[in-house]
Amino acid sequence: MWLITSFIAAVAVTAVWIFAPKKYQLGFLGLMLWGLSSMILVDHIMGYDGGAFVEMETNGLIPNGVVLGITMLLPLFMIWEISLIRLKLKGKITTR
Repeated sequence: MWLITSFIAAVAVTAVWIFAPKKYQLGFLGLMLWGLSSMILVDHIMGYDGGAFVEMETNGLIPNGVVLGITMLLPLFMIWEISLIRLKLKGKITTR
């Protein structure tokens, strides 16, 4: 399910990027989300050994697939926010 969660986030940010002002740097966030989605897809394909391709539960530290997907998204949003702060401090983003 973390594959679906990351894919939905990537599609949503890409859709917002089309209409939102470019000052929010959504292209960078979208690029990171599409990279995450593609890496998870490759991981699913390489580790597939029959059975369900998209699972709701995991055998890892986080047992719920949706929570795992959200946990994987949080560092990307933090990196995006840090990049926005850096650009604002450099004066490349102006607040109106």
